Amino acid sequence: MKTLLLVRSLAFITLACLIAGTAGAQPGDTSSNQEAIDMTGKTVLVTGSTDGLGREAALRLGAMGAHVLVHGRNDERGAEVVAAINEGPGSAQFYRADFASLDEIRDLAAAVMADHERLDMLINNAGIGTGFADGNRSLSEDGHEMIFQVNYLATYLLTQELLPLLGKSAPARVIHVASLAQRPVDFDDPMMANGFDAGAAYSQSKLAQILHAVEMAEMIEPDLITFNALHPATMMDTTLVRQMDAPARTTVDEGADALIHVATAAALTGRSGLYFNGSTEARANAQAYDASARERLIELSVELTTN
Repeated sequence: MKTLLLVRSLAFITLACLIAGTAGAQPGDTSSNQEAIDMTGKTVLVTGSTDGLGREAALRLGAMGAHVLVHGRNDERGAEVVAAINEGPGSAQFYRADFASLDEIRDLAAAVMADHERLDMLINNAGIGTGFADGNRSLSEDGHEMIFQVNYLATYLLTQELLPLLGKSAPARVIHVASLAQRPVDFDDPMMANGFDAGAAYSQSKLAQILHAVEMAEMIEPDLITFNALHPATMMDTTLVRQMDAPARTTVDEGADALIHVATAAALTGRSGLYFNGSTEARANAQAYDASARERLIELSVELTTN
């Protein structure tokens, strides 16, 4: 509990020192208002943006005039996305980091903070699925179950490291690309050392993202930074789905439509702690709304990411 209170206090103190708050929008129905905020000149980091949904989102944000920080593990694919964005009204640069390493996540955050005076939006999209390692349990170099680290711990740590820069850019937005597949976090065995199942590991990691978004929304004023999560589309035609050896049911374009809506809809200004199924506001698994579970997740996250 003391650790959690410290994390909350630091978040509030950092943002309070950096920002004078402005009035936020009132909750409303987003379905009838598709107007997007002006992305011209805004700086956006999209993790996992050299392929699939992240790549399409990065290209669309670049076409809206944003400066896109493209992230991935492959320099060549990163350069291709950057070149495509730079041909349009937006601009881009590439950052390489492997989310199987917490040190590389810290280095990524440090590089972004050194290179930029503001960060208007963070889209946590990078992730791996049930087909990773042929569905077998594997560990990161930090000793954590790989799916939990890449999908959730990376999201947690990168967001925490970038909070000061996001705070300077208020109103800023953080979006977690989660999933309809959700399983309560097993706090007795979060690394699934016993009875590992790739589907369960994936579903647990995705619900953890949603718990994190809801908890951060409770901690930070929505006129400073909003935190929302979404399931973009079911079984998109992406590398993650192809690794599952399963047929695609939707397109990347459909997923990108939903992601860009949640990221840029003017009607979502000042609205935080929400979960979307596509572009529609929905309810996540009940654990997301359990305050004690969210506190346990933050405490676990601090424990697993502290040097």
